[in-house]
Amino acid sequence: MQKIIIDTNVLVSALIQRSYPNFIVYNYVLENLVDVCISDDLFREYLDVLNRSKFDKYLDFLNKAEFVLAQIESKARKYFPKERFEIIGDKDDNMLLELASESKADFIITGNTNDFTMIEFRGTKVVSPQNYWDNYRNR
Repeated sequence: MQKIIIDTNVLVSALIQRSYPNFIVYNYVLENLVDVCISDDLFREYLDVLNRSKFDKYLDFLNKAEFVLAQIESKARKYFPKERFEIIGDKDDNMLLELASESKADFIITGNTNDFTMIEFRGTKVVSPQNYWDNYRNR
């Protein structure tokens, strides 16, 4: 089974619109077709970001967020990265590289093409939600 890391921006997009992030989260993550890798730092970021009041304008956002977070928390495999990196300009995004290194994930799925300019990091492919859906998802 593929091991994936989902960047927070992908989770937000999955809850707002029906598009590739939504397909990945609802059709693969929640259906246990992939192993989701998380760390304490990443899950804390999920909680922090998804509880921001700016998302209140989206219908049922908080309820959907709570449901998805509960599912991820119960289904995901938690890792405890030992190595720290300062590779990406946005310091918070380095935690995804740390998690990838520790978990040996197959993919980091991110919509952040400004900071994630690499196509691979230590064997983990860095892909957009559309790229993952079109080219790498389990069929």
